[in-house]
Amino acid sequence: MGTPDFAVASLAALVEGGYHVVACVTMPDKPAGRGHHVQFSPVKQYAIEHDIPVLQPERLKDESFVADLRSYNADLQIVVAFRMLPEIVWNMPRLGTFNLHASLLPQYRGAAPINWAVINGDKETGNTTFFLKHAIDTGNIILQQRISIGDDENVGSVHDRLMALGAELVCQTVDLIIDSETTGQPVPQFPQDELVELRPAPKIFKETCQIDCSQTSAQVHNFVRGLSPYPAAWCNLTVGEKVLENVKVYAVKPTERPSALAIKTADGYVDVLELQVPGKKRMLAKDFLNGLK
Repeated sequence: MGTPDFAVASLAALVEGGYHVVACVTMPDKPAGRGHHVQFSPVKQYAIEHDIPVLQPERLKDESFVADLRSYNADLQIVVAFRMLPEIVWNMPRLGTFNLHASLLPQYRGAAPINWAVINGDKETGNTTFFLKHAIDTGNIILQQRISIGDDENVGSVHDRLMALGAELVCQTVDLIIDSETTGQPVPQFPQDELVELRPAPKIFKETCQIDCSQTSAQVHNFVRGLSPYPAAWCNLTVGEKVLENVKVYAVKPTERPSALAIKTADGYVDVLELQVPGKKRMLAKDFLNGLK
């Protein structure tokens, strides 16, 4: 069960690994682009190319969907970047339902764990597989893997690494569950530590992405790379006599001596290295300034 590219990597690993994928569940088709043409989700596109049945429920509690899903008699359900499931769905297969979440749970429960780990300046993150239960992202942990986050690495790079590693972790988790069934031993799992100070990972909206110049240069730097390349941090810039609104900023560098295009912060400046003005393509700051000349 999943929708974006992050889920496709795990689906492909299962298919190419010889696991019997009986069906995929993904979001309903939605119109996209200026022509409002119907666009399939990446998971649906992959499933069609590999002759895997696809279910696209509007409501996960819909009786017809539940009946269709039950008809596949799946032994195990795997969730990667999908919606919160009702108990009637996650409790259906005999071996349970597990989720791949792109954080070191219990940290960063929520919709945007990778973004918030980078925004908060974390030095490491990872993936977690866990069995689903009622409260979102709180089930018993099965496996975890850790990776470091580079000082200048953006969320796009971290996302891609976690996507590839997460696909491996999904297969490892399936193997562990199969081995446990074969041996008759329970799947090794452990409760999440609720005693630590937890950081949330709420969904990100446009207003969330506005650069706060009252923050330090380090915080602004982390904020920008935590939203780059998507959905991208933004601000209004004054360049000469021009006021440019809703400028997307993709890369910045903390500095004490600002360049011709810089943002004032609480303790100094950040040079803008890459940006996109509305109606223009994404470009390096130096090319943007040359264009103004």
